[in-house]
Amino acid sequence: MPPAIARIITEIALDREFDYLIPAELLGRVRIGSVVNVPFGRRRARGFVTGLADRSDFPNLKAIEAIATDLPLFDEQMLRLARWIADYYAAPFESAIAAILPAAVRRDGAKFKEQFVARLAGGAALPPGEEEALAKKSPRQAAALALLKTRLEMTAAALAEETGISLDGLRSLEKKGWIVLEKDVVRRNPHARTTVLPTSAPPLMDEQTAALAAIRREMESPKPGVVLLHGVTGSGKTEVYLAAIRAALDAGKGAIALVPEIALTPQTMERFRGRFGETVAVLHSHLSDGERHDEWQRIASGRARVVVGARSALFAPVRPLGLLVVDEEHEPAYKQDEAPRYSARDVAVMRGHLEGCAVVLGSATPSLESYRHAREGKYRLVKMANRVDRRVMPAVRVVDMRIEAEKAGGAHLLSQELIEAIRLRLSQGEQTMLFLNRRGYATTVMCPVCGHVETCPNCSVKMTYHKQAEMMMCHVCGSVRKVPSFCSNPECRAPNIKMAGVGTQRVEAAVKKIFPRARVARMDSDTTGAKDAHAKILGQFRRGDIDILIGTQMIAKGLDFPNVTLVGVIHADLSLQMPDFRAAERTFQLLTQVAGRAGRGDVPGEVFIQTYAPFHPAVQSARNADFETFFDQEIEMRREMRYPPFTRLTTVLFRGKEEAAVDACSKDFAAKLKEKLPAAVRLTGPAPAPLAKAKNQFRAQLMLWAASTRDYSPALRELLKSFRAPKGVSISANVDALSLM
Repeated sequence: MPPAIARIITEIALDREFDYLIPAELLGRVRIGSVVNVPFGRRRARGFVTGLADRSDFPNLKAIEAIATDLPLFDEQMLRLARWIADYYAAPFESAIAAILPAAVRRDGAKFKEQFVARLAGGAALPPGEEEALAKKSPRQAAALALLKTRLEMTAAALAEETGISLDGLRSLEKKGWIVLEKDVVRRNPHARTTVLPTSAPPLMDEQTAALAAIRREMESPKPGVVLLHGVTGSGKTEVYLAAIRAALDAGKGAIALVPEIALTPQTMERFRGRFGETVAVLHSHLSDGERHDEWQRIASGRARVVVGARSALFAPVRPLGLLVVDEEHEPAYKQDEAPRYSARDVAVMRGHLEGCAVVLGSATPSLESYRHAREGKYRLVKMANRVDRRVMPAVRVVDMRIEAEKAGGAHLLSQELIEAIRLRLSQGEQTMLFLNRRGYATTVMCPVCGHVETCPNCSVKMTYHKQAEMMMCHVCGSVRKVPSFCSNPECRAPNIKMAGVGTQRVEAAVKKIFPRARVARMDSDTTGAKDAHAKILGQFRRGDIDILIGTQMIAKGLDFPNVTLVGVIHADLSLQMPDFRAAERTFQLLTQVAGRAGRGDVPGEVFIQTYAPFHPAVQSARNADFETFFDQEIEMRREMRYPPFTRLTTVLFRGKEEAAVDACSKDFAAKLKEKLPAAVRLTGPAPAPLAKAKNQFRAQLMLWAASTRDYSPALRELLKSFRAPKGVSISANVDALSLM
């Protein structure tokens, strides 16, 4: 007899499962992962089945009303992963379920798209002279019929686009028995407009062969583990991933490959589709809901066996899973910024553990956490110290902008050395990339008389001037305001507002002025908001239609353009100025990654790092591409200061529109939490968050430090569930926070 009780989590945020009776007509059909409609209080709710039982501890159970989807949306393995996420990241269980299922799949009404499809009727032959008569009487019908003779099958929409025929016209052809017109499921294909030619695997270099062998050993192990692939930029890590995925496919298993930035997806997809064809699916936030739904269903049905995408692709329903790749594993983009605030890298390791699947973490600049695990033997460490085809690493020059300012009689955006280097590349038909991790034109709008700085009324940050729109914008809440014609300080009101600081727009303007004949483009979140904008800009750059590409961290990693021989880094020390313990690590990673874009073809590359802190260890280590020295220095500082990875850091953020309510709530929460914590846990705060106001909400923060999250996670999760915050104040925990910001 099938179980008669279903345990269900609803979409209502209660962090609690409920027992329901399974009616006789649904016995055996309700399974783990089924989506069901249930009565909930005085209303109806959708829920997900998370358990089955023969009995319940609760009397008078209500019954499930209906099954909402034909097939379950997750299985027991994915359910175990969701439970671990909720537990480890101190998050409501329903938010973990939401994380593993795209909204496009789990929402009510999610379904495939149906369109009318016209097919040539089998064996239907037009009587002599009928076709000529049709062409005279209805040329559009004749054109559609002629087109179907060559294509055999087309959607009504495609026929209408090419011949102008209406649906009524097609129905007329159907009545005559010449075509068959019926509704059919049509895939919403994110790659419908792109054609990729098949490619074959090139011979691997010695280091690549050794790396592949190590990964295959892990894949074939009874208990597959984690491989940290530490390969310099241009060492051919992607080719190793492709070969390892081929091995997984040959073994009858599937694979998932994660990339940190959507900007990397088009180029990665091109390589993966060229190698594996239509068995590749893509999942990322720039897909439409329909495209995401159809790609997810292709994976769930087994038609797609290889998945490429950003963070959420980690939860793709690949069965069985043979390999999980996390490229650029050090990237902060893998950390989710809303509940559950999971790290895709760490959850990938856990998914691999739960499903007996090998995990590959790849990077030229591994995170300190991952590299420490590798040194301690928790991960298998594989190194690739050379570029493919014996290409040399780029020559890196550090330009001391203090000396440059003395020579030029003031600060300049581009040093004379960099200008001459760009001019040389332009004359040789080679390409240049200029990197500045700050968008906009001017980062400060200020009064030169009293020094007043224009700040966002909703956030405690400066407004950034965007010249193209002639507006000031807040990069936290997105609010936009006109630039004032006079100082907004009521005690000053002086005219002649000054624009200070540098963003990518100002760099673009300066480059166009210095090199008026060069084809210049900019790539940042201002220019890539439209669908497929990433792919369009990168496609133009690849074709050579752009000479100089200026961008933020979107262009700093993973991209491979053989004709780029020069990389310039503007204000390399920007990230060093952040009040955060990871500032040096992030600076080293960014500089090393962006430098790695140069010289990936036959011509050796050159990199100019412009900085006001030329002797900082992060800058010097990046100059020499010396990860080991940087790691040894930085890890000792972290050990001495008891920062991660030697402690686990969790931040708890309090937000609300009333500053006094936020302050009182944070203090009350901290006092209650302190009572529950063991002595081994250090609690600091609460205090105003580094970003004290954002999106018109005041913010306070407390921090938990301990050797293991297990030391405080149970107490924290219990209090988050039971604590009653005052109206208008929200509380959120960020376990394994990446920064103090």
